Order: sequence, then C-alpha cells, then structure tokens
Amino acid sequence: MGHHAAVRIDNGAPTFDLQSHSTCSDGALDPAAVVAAAAGAGVRLLALTDHDTVAGVSAAQAAAAELGIGLIPAVEVSTVDVLGEDFHVLGYGIDHTDAALAGQLEAWRGDRAARIDRMADMLAGLGLPPDRTEIERRRSAGLPVGRPHLATAAIAANRERLEADGLAECSAFLEAYLCRDGPAYSRRTTPTVVEAIEAIHAAGGVAVWAHPFWDLARDEDVCSALERFSAAGLDGVEAFYTAHTAAQTRVLSECAARLGLLTTGSADFHGPDHRSFSRFRAFELHGCEPRLGALGSVARA
Repeated sequence: MGHHAAVRIDNGAPTFDLQSHSTCSDGALDPAAVVAAAAGAGVRLLALTDHDTVAGVSAAQAAAAELGIGLIPAVEVSTVDVLGEDFHVLGYGIDHTDAALAGQLEAWRGDRAARIDRMADMLAGLGLPPDRTEIERRRSAGLPVGRPHLATAAIAANRERLEADGLAECSAFLEAYLCRDGPAYSRRTTPTVVEAIEAIHAAGGVAVWAHPFWDLARDEDVCSALERFSAAGLDGVEAFYTAHTAAQTRVLSECAARLGLLTTGSADFHGPDHRSFSRFRAFELHGCEPRLGALGSVARA
C-alpha cells in the first residue's frame, strides 16, 4: 500500500507544486526530467500540466513512481471568456486515457494551431517572418504549438534585428508582439471556461482557475469572476502562485473559503533557464492554509 504524498511545509515552503510544463507543451525538459527536477527540489506532490495535452502524463507517472513522489494526472486548458482572451483552467485528477477528453483536446489544439498561423502571418506582415520548421515538426508529431514556439521561431529567423531591439529572448519577444494589444496578437475562439470545466468533470477531474491575477487586475473583478465560475462548477482556484502578492493571495483564499473552493499553488515550472518560472516551490503561502481536498491524498510508490 502506497504512502500518501505529503503536503506539509518544509523549510518555509510547501512540498506540493501543482503546475509544471514539459517539452510536450512549452517546457524545456521532457516529462521524466521535470519529475526528477521536482523531486530534487523537495517536491512530494507534483502535477504535470501541459497546455491542452496529456501526452506527457504516463511518462511522468512512471518517473514519479520510480522516485517515490505523488503525481496528479493533469492538464492546463487555455480558454476564452467575456472578460479576457486567455484564461487558463487546470484539470486535476483526470483520466488521461479518456477518449472523449482526447478528442476535445485535439480539437482545441487545432484552434490553437490556427491562431498561431494567424499570428505568424501577422509577424510576416511586420517584416518578422518566423522560421516555421520547428512549428511544423511539432505539429506533425501531434504536439501543441503555442506562442512561445512562435516567438522562438521568429527570433531564430530575425535574430540580428531583434538583438538590436533588445527582443531576442523568448519572453521579451512574446510580451512585445504576441500578448494582448501586441501588433501580432490574435485571440483564440474556443473553448470557453464553462466548456473546459465540463470537459474536465466528464474526465473525472476537478477544475481549478490558474493564476487569476494574470487575467484580471482588480480584486473585485477576480472575486466576481470566481463567483461566476464557481456557479458554473469550478472546484478551486490557484491562490498560491509565484507572481501573486501577499494581498492577492489573501483575497483569493478568503473568496475561495466563502465559496467552498479548493486552493492550490504552484511555481509554474517551465525549465531551469526560464526567465520567470525556473524553480520548483518558489511560491509563498503568506500565512494562508492550502485546501487541496482529495488532491492532497494522492498515493506515491
């Protein structure tokens, strides 16, 4: 019988980290290497949450079993909402072998790929045509293609100009050209937050709104949206996040408690050399108590 993954606090930091990314989406390490990095950093309960794909979950599970840490099968779904164009919903505890979920994720990746094509064409119109070789390789392999891949492709083909502009780094280019109000930005069309929640539930999972203060700036707007999503079946919110302030964390924790929602947390690991998301457990609880519910009881080998 397996031991349960600990979610205690160790040396001032939580021992869970419930958002991370591999080469199956926009991370730098393969799934097994993500798990190894997490274990090395003292993570006892991990979720691999690649964007719109569960392709890395089985490999992550095998690595987690070998290393003796808990691994929650998960996915991060990019959605649209009336208040914003790229809200993210985390699906935890899903059946990653579910055929219906696989079909929906494939369709949503198709919409994402069409969006990338639109933005690539817009970059070309701005005199920054991307090298589409890697984008097409990923697409042929059935892997998601996102804005970081497009940014990398544009930098590869236009490095001299972008170095002169100080934009030859992926995050800097993405922020300058591919984020909302950027000159090559195009929004997604599907799914909505509600559709993502329903798909996650149908696959046996729980739905959690990721890093809300990425999407909305004002406390009252975040709480109002959380109330609306809760009424639509949302199960929790990522209250603890590497970029959240103490005040934002408390607002989310209090609002979630009032609504009876789970509160999860992550450092959003993308790779050891990422400008912003390079260290596991790099988030604070700010005196608030996480509420992981059944997610905190995942058995480890």
